[in-house]
Amino acid sequence: MSQADDPSHDGAMKPGHHSRSEFLVRLALGGLGAMAAVAAKADDHTTTASRITLKGRPDSRIKRWDIVTVGNLARNVYWGEVPPRQYRPTLCTCTLIQGEGFRLLTDPSLASAEQMATELDRRSGLKIAAIDSVFVTHHHGDHWAGLAHFPDAKWFAAPGVAQEINATKKLPKPVEPAGGSAFAAIELVPTPGHTLSHHSLRFDCAGFSVVIAGDAVMTRDHFHDRLGHHNSVDLTLAAKSIDRIAGLADIVVPGHDNYFLNLPVP
Repeated sequence: MSQADDPSHDGAMKPGHHSRSEFLVRLALGGLGAMAAVAAKADDHTTTASRITLKGRPDSRIKRWDIVTVGNLARNVYWGEVPPRQYRPTLCTCTLIQGEGFRLLTDPSLASAEQMATELDRRSGLKIAAIDSVFVTHHHGDHWAGLAHFPDAKWFAAPGVAQEINATKKLPKPVEPAGGSAFAAIELVPTPGHTLSHHSLRFDCAGFSVVIAGDAVMTRDHFHDRLGHHNSVDLTLAAKSIDRIAGLADIVVPGHDNYFLNLPVP
């Protein structure tokens, strides 16, 4: 509709109204102001972050680590999802740790060998045969659904977890018990609560202390609320394990979410 055809347009600018050009100028100025505010806030965060003492050591044998699959819950209470519906297939967060002389994968949960190979290649450029070790945080089947895709790798878990997985007799070879320090660069951390035998991994990389939490930390929201998953065997123990991880980690890799920084909020 043209101005001539618009009965509400009488040729005069009404109070509080602006021409299109005036509107665009004001919008641009407002945007610049917003950008300046964001920049100032970012400076505040940078200043705050610079005062934080990282927990990790810079001289680690770990060269890099990468998320292979970002996990999710079948039903996430923080998203307003309610039982008994399963909203999506459960997927665990799988992490690749590369150090001097080893490539370790944690919690491989893709049941499809083709999907596992595709994601490993997509996220790291590596083939299945390049993985020499696999670690499982606890005995729940979704965390080792893809274990058999790595027949040439050594399979590890904490002693109690290895015993529980081997008792299922579903694998072509046994899972071996891991000691307190794997590969002399990765620490085995008891984190009971989700299961009694649950163990997480901790290592240093580039000065950061990284904890592969497994289901000791389901998601970032669970971490912030110190809340175990609803199927945890002991919620009090689960909360204590989250506290322990909070004291160890600069970076937390949860069992069913993307990794996040464990930094105080300004």
